[in-house]
Amino acid sequence: MLCFAFIFALAACSGDNNDADADNPEDSDRIDELKEDGAKIGFADEKPYAYEEDGELKGVAVDVATKVLNDLGVEEVEGELTDFGELIPGLQANKFDIITASMAITPERCENVEFGKPEVVYGEGLVVQDGNPKDITSYEDLAADSDLTLSIMAGATEIGFVQEEGVGEDQIEEADDIPATFSAIESGRADATTGTEMTIKMAYESADSENLELVEDFEQPDITGVPSYGAAAFNEDDDALREAYNEQLEEFQDTDEYEEMLADNYFDDEDNIPDDDVTADMVCSEEVYE
Repeated sequence: MLCFAFIFALAACSGDNNDADADNPEDSDRIDELKEDGAKIGFADEKPYAYEEDGELKGVAVDVATKVLNDLGVEEVEGELTDFGELIPGLQANKFDIITASMAITPERCENVEFGKPEVVYGEGLVVQDGNPKDITSYEDLAADSDLTLSIMAGATEIGFVQEEGVGEDQIEEADDIPATFSAIESGRADATTGTEMTIKMAYESADSENLELVEDFEQPDITGVPSYGAAAFNEDDDALREAYNEQLEEFQDTDEYEEMLADNYFDDEDNIPDDDVTADMVCSEEVYE
C-alpha cells in the first residue's frame, strides 16, 4: 500500500463562499475541519483513474478530487492507493473522508455509500490471448461456451455484467488487480479478462506483452449499467461534505479546464463527459438507463 501527501497552495475563499457557509453552518463546520486537518482520500490503483508514477499519485480521479477540494479551501490532500475491494470498507471504517477511482455508481454500492455527482462516463474492454484463438468478441461469446474462463478484478462491476449476459460463476476467477488478470491469461488459467474500457486499454499498452491482445471489435453489452457513470463516494452520514463537493464540482465542470483535465488523462472523447442533468440518484435508481 502506497501513501502520498499532496500539499497545494490555494487563495482564500471568495466572499460568495463565505456567505454560503453562513447560510449552511453544518457545511462550514465540516469543511473547516478538513481545512484544518486535511482530507484523506482512498484511491484504487487503476490507470487512468489513479496510479503511482515516479513517487507521485496521478490519474483523473486524483486530479479531479484534488482540484475540487483545493477550490473548497482544503489545501492538504493525502491520497492512499489501496485494492479496489478495500475502498468501501475503508470509507465505512472512517479511514478515508472520500473514496474515488471514478468508481461506477451501482444500486448495490448505493446501499452502502452516497455517491457524488458523476464525473466521467465509460464503457467496457476485453483482453484475450494473442491472436484471439477462441474468437471472443463479446460477453455473449463467453456465455455461449462454458469451457471459457474469465479472470476479473475482485469487486469490479464487470463480474455482475458478464453474469447478466449468461456467464456462469464457475467461469469466473477473481484477481487482486488488472496485471494479475493478464498473468492468468498468459499462464493459460483464463481465456480473457474484462474491465472498464480505458483501464483495460492502458493496462494492455503498459504490459507490452506479445501474449495478449486487445479486442478492438468488442461488442459493448446492451445491459443496464453500461455505460458506467464514475463518481467519488462518501459516507452515508457525511451529507455536508458531499453537498459541498458536488456544488464545487458542478462549477468546475462548467469550465474548459475540466475538459482539458479529462483529455490529459486519456478521456478525450465527448462521450466520456456526463450530461449535466444526470445525477447520482438517477444512476442508483437506474432511471438513466430507461
